[in-house]
Amino acid sequence: MFKVSHELPINMLDKSFEINDYEYCLPHLLDQNETYRKHFEDAKESGSYIIMDNSLHELGEAYKTDRLLHWIERLEPNEFIVPDVWQNKASTLRNAKYWMNGYELPENTTKVAVVQAQNYGEAHECYNILNYHHGYKKIAFSYGADWYADEFPHPNPLVGKMMGRIMTISKMYKSGVISKSDRVHLLGCALPQEFGYYCDFPFIESIDTSNPIIHGLQGVKYNSLGLLTKSSTKIDQIEEEITTEKLYDINHNLIQFKKFVMDSNTQLY
Repeated sequence: MFKVSHELPINMLDKSFEINDYEYCLPHLLDQNETYRKHFEDAKESGSYIIMDNSLHELGEAYKTDRLLHWIERLEPNEFIVPDVWQNKASTLRNAKYWMNGYELPENTTKVAVVQAQNYGEAHECYNILNYHHGYKKIAFSYGADWYADEFPHPNPLVGKMMGRIMTISKMYKSGVISKSDRVHLLGCALPQEFGYYCDFPFIESIDTSNPIIHGLQGVKYNSLGLLTKSSTKIDQIEEEITTEKLYDINHNLIQFKKFVMDSNTQLY
């Protein structure tokens, strides 16, 4: 059963320990907001499991190396997603090799690398190198790569990207590139119903997505099949007041999201 974390706006962080299976940290916010920093210091103190991202999705490039190293030393996250470069296999592999060999992280921090590519062949090669040559014990797949839609052409590009990631991971598993004992993290989602498709994928260990939170804040409620649209708002851009009505819509989405996840997990047995 994979673990789920939903990134929350800063004025909802107090609910994270109730909502999430683990804490998902965006390091640039540690430098920008005292409330955010205090939350993760409290999470560390309480023994909560923490996965630290590198903030590529939010900033367009990985956060500054010196600040990443500062916060890794300070928080000692259980996992750290090393800097990757969007849809650039060569640069991502160079970064991954350097971070694996060039930086000694806390003993209990697992280094996680991200597959980046411009087509399935590059993704296949990237995963192989990260796993078998660079020695990464856990590997992540991003959600929004343009080439996913080439794997599954569809009039709705969000459906194409959702199904493209499913097909990419499925083909790698069937061909033996990904084994049952591998450890995989899924970064975000194009559409939330994707997570109902991962039955019999025992290697998927964790996922993170702010999707049910962001759409709930905007008054968009999941139906039983999920969504066919996606907001472009990022979680670190939200500062609006959280009303009772918005909390109701968020809770509705969280309940429906959990059904997608439980449908997938239940079919494993």
